[in-house]
Amino acid sequence: MQRRHFLGTAALGGIAASLPSSVLAADIAGLPNLATEAVPIGKAERMARIAKAKELMRANDIGALLIEPGSSLIYFTGVEWWRSERLTAAVLTREGEVAIVTPFFEEPSVRESLGVEAEVLTWNEDENPLAAVAAWLGKRGLAKGRIGVEETVRYFAVDGLQKAMPGAAVVNGAPVVRGCRMHKSAAEIALMQIANDITVAAYRHTAPRIVAGMTPADIGAIMKAATTALGGNSEFELILLGEASAYPHGSGKPQAVKAGEVVLMDCGATVHGYQSDISRTFVYGKASPRQRQVWDEMRKGQDVAFAAAKLETPAGQVDDAVRAFYQSLGWGPGYRLPGTSHRTGHGIGLDGHEPVNLVRGEMTKLAPGMCFSNEPGIYIPGEFGIRIEDCFYMTDSGPKWFSEPPSSIDQPFA
Repeated sequence: MQRRHFLGTAALGGIAASLPSSVLAADIAGLPNLATEAVPIGKAERMARIAKAKELMRANDIGALLIEPGSSLIYFTGVEWWRSERLTAAVLTREGEVAIVTPFFEEPSVRESLGVEAEVLTWNEDENPLAAVAAWLGKRGLAKGRIGVEETVRYFAVDGLQKAMPGAAVVNGAPVVRGCRMHKSAAEIALMQIANDITVAAYRHTAPRIVAGMTPADIGAIMKAATTALGGNSEFELILLGEASAYPHGSGKPQAVKAGEVVLMDCGATVHGYQSDISRTFVYGKASPRQRQVWDEMRKGQDVAFAAAKLETPAGQVDDAVRAFYQSLGWGPGYRLPGTSHRTGHGIGLDGHEPVNLVRGEMTKLAPGMCFSNEPGIYIPGEFGIRIEDCFYMTDSGPKWFSEPPSSIDQPFA
Protein backbone atom coordinates (compact mmCIF):
# COMPACT_ATOMS: atom_id res chain seq x y z
CA MET A 1 0.00 0.00 0.00
CA GLN A 2 1.37 3.41 -0.93
CA ARG A 3 1.95 5.96 1.82
CA ARG A 4 -0.58 8.41 0.40
CA HIS A 5 -3.25 5.71 0.47
CA PHE A 6 -2.41 4.82 4.04
CA LEU A 7 -2.44 8.38 5.33
CA GLY A 8 -5.49 9.04 3.18
CA THR A 9 -7.60 6.72 5.28
CA ALA A 10 -8.26 9.67 7.54
CA ALA A 11 -10.30 11.17 4.72
CA LEU A 12 -12.65 8.20 4.99
CA GLY A 13 -13.44 9.03 8.58
CA GLY A 14 -16.49 11.17 7.90
CA ILE A 15 -18.11 8.39 5.89
CA ALA A 16 -16.64 5.14 7.16
CA ALA A 17 -16.74 6.03 10.85
CA SER A 18 -20.50 6.35 10.58
CA LEU A 19 -20.90 2.95 8.91
CA PRO A 20 -21.19 -0.34 10.80
CA SER A 21 -18.32 -2.80 10.25
CA SER A 22 -20.77 -5.20 8.60
CA VAL A 23 -21.22 -2.67 5.78
CA LEU A 24 -17.46 -2.27 5.31
CA ALA A 25 -16.99 -6.03 5.51
CA ALA A 26 -19.49 -6.43 2.69
CA ASP A 27 -17.44 -4.11 0.46
CA ILE A 28 -15.82 -6.96 -1.43
CA ALA A 29 -17.10 -6.40 -4.96
CA GLY A 30 -14.45 -7.16 -7.53
CA LEU A 31 -12.20 -9.29 -5.34
CA PRO A 32 -11.06 -12.29 -7.42
CA ASN A 33 -11.22 -15.87 -6.21
CA LEU A 34 -7.53 -16.77 -5.98
CA ALA A 35 -8.21 -20.40 -5.10
CA THR A 36 -9.90 -21.48 -8.32
CA GLU A 37 -6.78 -23.32 -9.47
CA ALA A 38 -6.05 -24.93 -6.10
CA VAL A 39 -5.68 -28.70 -6.41
CA PRO A 40 -6.67 -30.70 -3.31
CA ILE A 41 -4.53 -33.56 -2.10
CA GLY A 42 -5.54 -36.75 -3.89
CA LYS A 43 -5.42 -40.47 -3.31
CA ALA A 44 -2.04 -41.01 -4.99
CA GLU A 45 -0.30 -38.55 -2.68
CA ARG A 46 -1.94 -40.02 0.42
CA MET A 47 -0.85 -43.51 -0.63
CA ALA A 48 2.71 -42.18 -1.03
CA ARG A 49 2.50 -40.80 2.52
CA ILE A 50 1.38 -44.18 3.82
CA ALA A 51 4.28 -45.80 1.97
CA LYS A 52 6.70 -43.39 3.64
CA ALA A 53 5.13 -44.06 7.04
CA LYS A 54 5.61 -47.76 6.38
CA GLU A 55 9.34 -47.20 5.78
CA LEU A 56 9.67 -45.06 8.90
CA MET A 57 7.86 -47.65 11.03
CA ARG A 58 10.29 -50.28 9.87
CA ALA A 59 13.25 -47.99 10.52
CA ASN A 60 12.02 -47.27 14.06
CA ASP A 61 10.94 -50.84 14.89
CA ILE A 62 7.26 -49.86 15.14
CA GLY A 63 4.67 -52.41 14.05
CA ALA A 64 1.66 -50.13 13.73
CA LEU A 65 0.52 -46.58 14.36
CA LEU A 66 -2.72 -45.32 15.97
CA ILE A 67 -4.02 -41.88 14.92
CA GLU A 68 -7.05 -40.02 16.30
CA PRO A 69 -9.09 -37.40 14.39
CA GLY A 70 -7.28 -34.20 13.56
CA SER A 71 -4.74 -33.03 11.01
CA SER A 72 -2.71 -36.26 11.01
CA LEU A 73 -5.81 -38.36 10.30
CA ILE A 74 -6.64 -36.03 7.40
CA TYR A 75 -3.02 -36.15 6.24
CA PHE A 76 -2.90 -39.93 5.89
CA THR A 77 -6.53 -40.92 5.18
CA GLY A 78 -8.52 -37.83 4.22
CA VAL A 79 -11.03 -38.58 7.00
CA GLU A 80 -12.36 -35.34 8.47
CA TRP A 81 -13.80 -36.13 11.89
CA TRP A 82 -13.86 -34.82 15.42
CA ARG A 83 -12.77 -36.20 18.77
CA SER A 84 -15.34 -37.36 21.28
CA GLU A 85 -15.71 -40.06 23.89
CA ARG A 86 -16.69 -42.42 21.04
CA LEU A 87 -13.39 -43.42 19.47
CA THR A 88 -12.81 -43.02 15.77
CA ALA A 89 -9.22 -43.66 14.75
CA ALA A 90 -6.96 -44.97 12.01
CA VAL A 91 -4.45 -47.77 12.32
CA LEU A 92 -1.52 -48.01 9.90
CA THR A 93 0.80 -51.02 9.82
CA ARG A 94 4.41 -51.40 8.72
CA GLU A 95 3.08 -53.46 5.79
CA GLY A 96 1.12 -50.46 4.55
CA GLU A 97 -2.32 -51.70 5.59
CA VAL A 98 -4.91 -49.22 6.87
CA ALA A 99 -7.96 -49.68 9.08
CA ILE A 100 -10.47 -47.17 10.39
CA VAL A 101 -12.24 -47.98 13.64
CA THR A 102 -15.48 -46.07 14.23
CA PRO A 103 -18.90 -46.51 15.86
CA PHE A 104 -21.28 -48.64 13.78
CA PHE A 105 -23.74 -45.81 13.28
CA GLU A 106 -20.98 -43.44 12.09
CA GLU A 107 -19.60 -45.68 9.33
CA PRO A 108 -21.48 -44.09 6.39
CA SER A 109 -20.45 -40.59 7.48
CA VAL A 110 -16.81 -41.54 8.04
CA ARG A 111 -16.61 -43.15 4.61
CA GLU A 112 -17.66 -39.87 2.96
CA SER A 113 -14.20 -38.32 3.39
CA LEU A 114 -12.12 -41.51 3.35
CA GLY A 115 -9.51 -40.93 0.66
CA VAL A 116 -7.57 -44.22 0.68
CA GLU A 117 -8.32 -47.91 0.60
CA ALA A 118 -8.97 -49.04 4.16
CA GLU A 119 -10.83 -51.67 6.13
CA VAL A 120 -13.53 -50.14 8.32
CA LEU A 121 -13.88 -51.76 11.75
CA THR A 122 -17.13 -50.85 13.45
CA TRP A 123 -18.09 -51.19 17.09
CA ASN A 124 -21.39 -50.96 18.93
CA GLU A 125 -22.08 -48.93 22.05
CA ASP A 126 -21.58 -51.92 24.35
CA GLU A 127 -18.24 -52.90 22.78
CA ASN A 128 -14.62 -51.82 23.25
CA PRO A 129 -13.19 -50.22 20.07
CA LEU A 130 -9.62 -50.85 21.18
CA ALA A 131 -10.37 -54.54 21.49
CA ALA A 132 -11.29 -54.42 17.80
CA VAL A 133 -7.97 -52.71 17.05
CA ALA A 134 -6.09 -55.32 19.09
CA ALA A 135 -7.85 -58.18 17.28
CA TRP A 136 -7.13 -56.67 13.86
CA LEU A 137 -3.45 -56.21 14.71
CA GLY A 138 -3.24 -59.64 16.27
CA LYS A 139 -4.32 -61.25 13.01
CA ARG A 140 -1.33 -59.55 11.42
CA GLY A 141 1.17 -60.84 13.94
CA LEU A 142 1.45 -57.52 15.77
CA ALA A 143 0.10 -58.50 19.18
CA LYS A 144 3.60 -58.07 20.57
CA GLY A 145 6.34 -55.59 19.83
CA ARG A 146 6.04 -51.80 19.61
CA ILE A 147 2.82 -49.98 18.71
CA GLY A 148 3.15 -46.25 18.07
CA VAL A 149 0.58 -43.58 18.87
CA GLU A 150 0.47 -40.16 17.24
CA GLU A 151 1.63 -37.69 19.88
CA THR A 152 -1.73 -35.96 20.36
CA VAL A 153 -3.70 -39.17 20.97
CA ARG A 154 -5.64 -38.88 24.24
CA TYR A 155 -4.71 -40.84 27.33
CA PHE A 156 -7.88 -42.94 27.47
CA ALA A 157 -7.04 -44.34 24.02
CA VAL A 158 -3.40 -44.98 24.95
CA ASP A 159 -4.42 -46.66 28.20
CA GLY A 160 -7.12 -48.67 26.45
CA LEU A 161 -4.72 -49.83 23.75
CA GLN A 162 -2.18 -50.95 26.34
CA LYS A 163 -4.82 -52.93 28.23
CA ALA A 164 -6.14 -54.50 25.04
CA MET A 165 -2.60 -55.43 23.94
CA PRO A 166 -0.75 -56.43 27.14
CA GLY A 167 2.02 -58.07 25.14
CA ALA A 168 2.84 -54.90 23.23
CA ALA A 169 4.75 -51.77 24.17
CA VAL A 170 2.88 -48.55 23.36
CA VAL A 171 5.42 -45.94 22.21
CA ASN A 172 5.52 -42.41 20.82
CA GLY A 173 4.82 -42.44 17.08
CA ALA A 174 6.33 -38.98 16.50
CA PRO A 175 9.34 -40.33 14.53
CA VAL A 176 6.87 -41.65 11.97
CA VAL A 177 4.33 -38.83 11.85
CA ARG A 178 6.84 -36.00 12.08
CA GLY A 179 9.10 -37.78 9.62
CA CYS A 180 6.30 -37.56 7.08
CA ARG A 181 4.55 -34.29 7.86
CA MET A 182 7.60 -32.05 8.42
CA HIS A 183 8.65 -32.41 4.78
CA LYS A 184 6.01 -30.85 2.55
CA SER A 185 5.52 -32.00 -1.02
CA ALA A 186 5.23 -29.70 -4.02
CA ALA A 187 1.45 -30.12 -3.88
CA GLU A 188 1.33 -29.05 -0.23
CA ILE A 189 3.57 -26.05 -0.83
CA ALA A 190 1.40 -24.99 -3.78
CA LEU A 191 -1.69 -24.92 -1.53
CA MET A 192 0.18 -22.98 1.16
CA GLN A 193 1.33 -20.48 -1.46
CA ILE A 194 -2.26 -19.82 -2.51
CA ALA A 195 -3.30 -19.40 1.13
CA ASN A 196 -0.51 -16.85 1.60
CA ASP A 197 -1.45 -15.00 -1.59
CA ILE A 198 -5.02 -14.75 -0.34
CA THR A 199 -3.96 -13.35 3.04
CA VAL A 200 -1.71 -10.74 1.43
CA ALA A 201 -4.53 -9.68 -0.91
CA ALA A 202 -6.96 -9.50 2.02
CA TYR A 203 -4.55 -7.24 3.90
CA ARG A 204 -4.32 -4.92 0.92
CA HIS A 205 -8.11 -4.76 0.78
CA THR A 206 -8.50 -4.20 4.52
CA ALA A 207 -5.81 -1.62 5.31
CA PRO A 208 -7.28 1.34 3.38
CA ARG A 209 -10.63 0.77 5.11
CA ILE A 210 -9.24 1.20 8.64
CA VAL A 211 -10.35 4.46 10.24
CA ALA A 212 -10.05 6.07 13.66
CA GLY A 213 -12.38 4.61 16.25
CA MET A 214 -12.54 1.12 14.78
CA THR A 215 -12.24 -1.79 17.20
CA PRO A 216 -10.34 -5.04 16.63
CA ALA A 217 -13.66 -6.71 15.82
CA ASP A 218 -14.40 -4.09 13.16
CA ILE A 219 -11.07 -4.62 11.43
CA GLY A 220 -11.30 -8.39 11.81
CA ALA A 221 -14.72 -8.44 10.14
CA ILE A 222 -13.36 -6.65 7.07
CA MET A 223 -10.35 -8.98 6.89
CA LYS A 224 -12.50 -12.08 7.27
CA ALA A 225 -14.94 -11.03 4.56
CA ALA A 226 -12.08 -10.27 2.17
CA THR A 227 -10.39 -13.60 2.89
CA THR A 228 -13.59 -15.49 2.13
CA ALA A 229 -14.26 -13.52 -1.05
CA LEU A 230 -10.71 -14.22 -2.24
CA GLY A 231 -11.31 -17.97 -1.94
CA GLY A 232 -9.81 -18.78 1.45
CA ASN A 233 -11.30 -20.13 4.62
CA SER A 234 -10.72 -17.62 7.39
CA GLU A 235 -8.62 -19.21 10.12
CA PHE A 236 -8.05 -16.28 12.50
CA GLU A 237 -7.89 -12.49 12.69
CA LEU A 238 -5.92 -11.20 15.69
CA ILE A 239 -5.95 -7.39 15.81
CA LEU A 240 -3.97 -5.58 18.53
CA LEU A 241 -4.16 -1.81 18.93
CA GLY A 242 -1.91 0.59 20.82
CA GLU A 243 -0.46 -0.80 24.04
CA ALA A 244 -2.13 -4.19 23.41
CA SER A 245 0.42 -4.77 20.64
CA ALA A 246 3.11 -5.07 23.35
CA TYR A 247 1.62 -8.43 24.37
CA PRO A 248 1.97 -11.12 21.67
CA HIS A 249 -1.60 -12.38 22.01
CA GLY A 250 -3.12 -9.11 23.14
CA SER A 251 -5.15 -7.76 26.01
CA GLY A 252 -8.77 -7.90 27.12
CA LYS A 253 -8.90 -4.14 27.60
CA PRO A 254 -11.08 -2.08 25.21
CA GLN A 255 -9.16 -0.97 22.14
CA ALA A 256 -9.80 1.47 19.30
CA VAL A 257 -7.76 2.84 16.42
CA LYS A 258 -6.09 6.14 17.35
CA ALA A 259 -3.80 8.46 15.44
CA GLY A 260 -0.12 7.80 16.14
CA GLU A 261 -0.72 4.36 17.64
CA VAL A 262 0.38 0.94 16.47
CA VAL A 263 -1.96 -1.41 14.62
CA LEU A 264 -0.76 -5.04 14.71
CA MET A 265 -2.62 -7.55 12.54
CA ASP A 266 -1.92 -11.30 12.69
CA CYS A 267 -4.16 -13.18 10.26
CA GLY A 268 -4.35 -16.51 8.45
CA ALA A 269 -6.38 -18.51 5.97
CA THR A 270 -6.62 -22.09 4.78
CA VAL A 271 -6.92 -23.57 1.30
CA HIS A 272 -7.90 -27.24 1.27
CA GLY A 273 -6.69 -27.34 4.87
CA TYR A 274 -3.24 -25.78 4.33
CA GLN A 275 -2.52 -22.61 6.24
CA SER A 276 -1.04 -19.16 5.97
CA ASP A 277 0.11 -17.02 8.91
CA ILE A 278 1.13 -13.42 8.20
CA SER A 279 1.52 -10.46 10.56
CA ARG A 280 1.80 -6.81 9.67
CA THR A 281 2.41 -3.86 11.98
CA PHE A 282 2.00 -0.19 11.10
CA VAL A 283 0.98 3.11 12.65
CA TYR A 284 -2.33 4.81 11.99
CA GLY A 285 -1.23 8.27 10.97
CA LYS A 286 2.37 9.37 11.48
CA ALA A 287 4.89 7.02 13.07
CA SER A 288 7.19 8.38 15.78
CA PRO A 289 10.99 8.05 15.54
CA ARG A 290 10.90 5.34 18.23
CA GLN A 291 8.21 3.36 16.41
CA ARG A 292 10.24 3.59 13.21
CA GLN A 293 13.42 2.46 14.95
CA VAL A 294 11.82 -0.59 16.53
CA TRP A 295 10.03 -1.50 13.28
CA ASP A 296 13.29 -1.31 11.30
CA GLU A 297 15.21 -3.36 13.85
CA MET A 298 12.51 -6.03 14.01
CA ARG A 299 12.39 -6.18 10.22
CA LYS A 300 16.19 -6.72 10.14
CA GLY A 301 15.66 -9.54 12.63
CA GLN A 302 13.58 -11.33 9.99
CA ASP A 303 16.45 -11.02 7.54
CA VAL A 304 18.91 -12.38 10.09
CA ALA A 305 16.67 -15.42 10.63
CA PHE A 306 16.22 -15.98 6.88
CA ALA A 307 19.98 -15.80 6.29
CA ALA A 308 20.63 -18.27 9.11
CA ALA A 309 18.13 -20.81 7.73
CA LYS A 310 20.62 -22.91 5.79
CA LEU A 311 20.20 -26.57 4.87
CA GLU A 312 21.55 -28.97 7.51
CA THR A 313 21.59 -26.19 10.13
CA PRO A 314 19.93 -27.13 13.45
CA ALA A 315 16.65 -25.21 13.66
CA GLY A 316 17.60 -23.72 17.02
CA GLN A 317 20.53 -21.88 15.52
CA VAL A 318 18.13 -19.66 13.56
CA ASP A 319 16.67 -18.47 16.86
CA ASP A 320 20.18 -18.05 18.31
CA ALA A 321 21.23 -15.81 15.42
CA VAL A 322 18.28 -13.46 15.92
CA ARG A 323 18.81 -13.16 19.67
CA ALA A 324 22.49 -12.40 19.22
CA PHE A 325 21.60 -9.65 16.76
CA TYR A 326 18.91 -8.18 19.01
CA GLN A 327 21.19 -8.27 22.04
CA SER A 328 23.74 -6.23 20.09
CA LEU A 329 21.03 -3.57 19.75
CA GLY A 330 20.17 -3.64 23.44
CA TRP A 331 17.12 -5.91 23.40
CA GLY A 332 16.80 -8.89 25.72
CA PRO A 333 19.07 -10.66 26.38
CA GLY A 334 17.56 -14.00 25.48
CA TYR A 335 13.81 -14.10 26.00
CA ARG A 336 13.73 -11.12 28.37
CA LEU A 337 11.66 -8.00 27.78
CA PRO A 338 11.82 -5.52 26.25
CA GLY A 339 12.77 -7.77 23.38
CA THR A 340 11.52 -11.05 21.89
CA SER A 341 9.75 -13.19 24.47
CA HIS A 342 8.75 -16.01 22.10
CA ARG A 343 10.46 -18.29 19.59
CA THR A 344 11.56 -16.92 16.23
CA GLY A 345 9.17 -19.19 14.36
CA HIS A 346 7.03 -22.31 14.28
CA GLY A 347 6.41 -25.06 11.79
CA ILE A 348 3.28 -24.68 9.65
CA GLY A 349 1.23 -26.80 7.27
CA LEU A 350 -2.11 -28.44 7.97
CA ASP A 351 -1.76 -26.98 11.46
CA GLY A 352 -0.96 -23.34 12.09
CA HIS A 353 1.61 -24.47 14.66
CA GLU A 354 3.31 -27.80 14.11
CA PRO A 355 6.76 -29.32 14.68
CA VAL A 356 9.48 -28.29 14.47
CA ASN A 357 10.07 -24.81 15.84
CA LEU A 358 12.79 -22.22 15.34
CA VAL A 359 13.56 -22.13 19.05
CA ARG A 360 16.65 -22.31 21.23
CA GLY A 361 17.97 -25.85 21.61
CA GLU A 362 16.03 -27.44 18.72
CA MET A 363 18.53 -29.78 17.07
CA THR A 364 16.42 -30.97 14.11
CA LYS A 365 18.32 -30.03 10.96
CA LEU A 366 16.68 -27.92 8.28
CA ALA A 367 15.85 -29.90 5.16
CA PRO A 368 13.94 -29.38 1.90
CA GLY A 369 10.17 -29.20 2.35
CA MET A 370 10.22 -27.83 5.89
CA CYS A 371 8.01 -24.75 6.36
CA PHE A 372 8.30 -22.11 9.08
CA SER A 373 7.00 -18.76 10.21
CA ASN A 374 9.61 -16.01 10.66
CA GLU A 375 8.34 -13.60 13.34
CA PRO A 376 10.93 -12.40 15.88
CA GLY A 377 8.71 -9.62 17.24
CA ILE A 378 9.99 -6.93 19.59
CA TYR A 379 7.72 -6.05 22.53
CA ILE A 380 7.96 -3.12 24.93
CA PRO A 381 5.49 -3.62 27.81
CA GLY A 382 3.45 -0.51 28.53
CA GLU A 383 4.24 1.01 25.12
CA PHE A 384 3.81 -1.06 21.96
CA GLY A 385 5.04 -4.09 20.08
CA ILE A 386 6.17 -4.69 16.51
CA ARG A 387 5.63 -8.06 14.86
CA ILE A 388 6.16 -8.70 11.18
CA GLU A 389 5.57 -12.32 10.20
CA ASP A 390 6.15 -14.07 6.92
CA CYS A 391 6.49 -17.78 6.27
CA PHE A 392 9.16 -19.52 4.24
CA TYR A 393 9.94 -23.02 3.05
CA MET A 394 13.20 -24.83 2.55
CA THR A 395 14.23 -25.78 -0.98
CA ASP A 396 17.24 -27.69 -2.32
CA SER A 397 19.06 -24.35 -2.49
CA GLY A 398 17.88 -22.79 0.78
CA PRO A 399 14.88 -20.84 2.10
CA LYS A 400 12.21 -19.22 -0.08
CA TRP A 401 9.51 -16.81 1.07
CA PHE A 402 5.80 -17.61 0.77
CA SER A 403 5.15 -13.88 1.26
CA GLU A 404 7.70 -11.11 0.80
CA PRO A 405 8.32 -9.02 3.94
CA PRO A 406 7.43 -5.33 3.69
CA SER A 407 10.04 -2.68 2.98
CA SER A 408 9.11 -0.02 5.52
CA ILE A 409 6.63 1.03 8.20
CA ASP A 410 5.16 3.41 5.62
CA GLN A 411 4.58 0.64 3.08
CA PRO A 412 3.56 -2.36 5.23
CA PHE A 413 1.58 -4.02 2.44
CA ALA A 414 3.79 -3.27 -0.57
